Amino acid sequence: MQTLAFDGRTGAAGDMLLGALLAAGADRSALAVVEAHLPVRYETETVDRNGISSTLVRVVHEDAEDDSAAGQFDGQDHSHEDDHSHDHHHDHPHSHEHDDAEGHGHSRTYAEVVELVESMDLSDAVEEDALEAFEILGEAEAAVHGTGLDQTAFHEVGTDDAIADVVGFMLLLDDLRQRGLERVVTTPLFTGGGTVTFSHGTYPVPSPAVVEIAERADWSLRGGPLETELLTPTGAAILAAVAEGVDELPPMNLEVSGYGAGKKQFAQHPNVVRAMVGKGEGRLTREGISVLETNLDDATPEMLGSLQETLTDAGARDVSIVPLTMKKSRPGHLVKVICGPTDAERVARRLAAETGTLGVREHGAGHRWVASRAFEMATFDIDGESYEVDVKIASDESGNVFDYSAEYEDALAVAQETGLPVREVVHRAEEAVRE
Repeated sequence: MQTLAFDGRTGAAGDMLLGALLAAGADRSALAVVEAHLPVRYETETVDRNGISSTLVRVVHEDAEDDSAAGQFDGQDHSHEDDHSHDHHHDHPHSHEHDDAEGHGHSRTYAEVVELVESMDLSDAVEEDALEAFEILGEAEAAVHGTGLDQTAFHEVGTDDAIADVVGFMLLLDDLRQRGLERVVTTPLFTGGGTVTFSHGTYPVPSPAVVEIAERADWSLRGGPLETELLTPTGAAILAAVAEGVDELPPMNLEVSGYGAGKKQFAQHPNVVRAMVGKGEGRLTREGISVLETNLDDATPEMLGSLQETLTDAGARDVSIVPLTMKKSRPGHLVKVICGPTDAERVARRLAAETGTLGVREHGAGHRWVASRAFEMATFDIDGESYEVDVKIASDESGNVFDYSAEYEDALAVAQETGLPVREVVHRAEEAVRE
């Protein structure tokens, strides 16, 4: 499975992620659609960051030459005369250059950004990813300011250059996907430290918007390693939309790597985002779950036996019942149920109705890893007669098989008809599929 892995130890900003993808082999021509629909162009150059050759991307507004004060750009260089906008689509303090497009173009509401993105003739996949990133940004801003999503004003992250960052990244990512990329991961994202000042006041790093985005993301945050802001809302939203969080880089046979540069330079830390592309191991499917449980000390065997069916009908994916000893040494049972997060309330209510329990606990297990499951009909002969048994095949997403399991009811029917033990029928059915 071809995997794109980001190293999050120096945070992330929109233009740095663009540079990392270009350095890792994405085709620059994929960005032409943005330049055709917005008054911007992308400029790239190879720069040195503490001895590391990296790609610096500038989003240049076509009118920038007429505005010498236009000057910021999302490269982990983050100020406008040390006065930050509340959504900080920019990074650390830096010198201004007249052609950088940070803040150019009028700011837009979330609804206006959606309308613009939908007008850009993007592929379905690119449009979906870009809109997801902007929805994550919009929900974060709405939560911080207590507004509705459609009324949320993006300010800097709704200007032309910010849209160029988000849509441009999705176009480059799609280019890699067209060439076989299947998975995107990031290690924990480091936020930096200290404080950041914007129009609503001075706040500790990470900024309120980044905190809100992190709550919606699959990856985790880490503080440090510098006393400055490293992770911008735009960078966070992009990775929240497309990347799976991992604690460390997954095993992979590396094919290409590249670095996207920020504009600021630090004394001891290269201001770069590293992207690595390679063949990784097949993985299990990751799905969101909730775990519900309750203790029972007065349940009848008949009622316990019925819970598999009744709770499954309500949305449970798995039901376990474990004997235990309760207070005053009374025998009881622990009922544990796995269900989807959206089904949790309905399943909990059904569990309470069926058992009479006074409370149902919900655990914080956010995900489970499951094998892909497929069925194949096994056909085999017994004494010259042909029989069929369904066999369940468990595998990872790359097709590596973990297990073959004949369906018991099918095997039992064949066993009763032929007089063979059920386990012999199971063995023959599973062998038929293996072969």
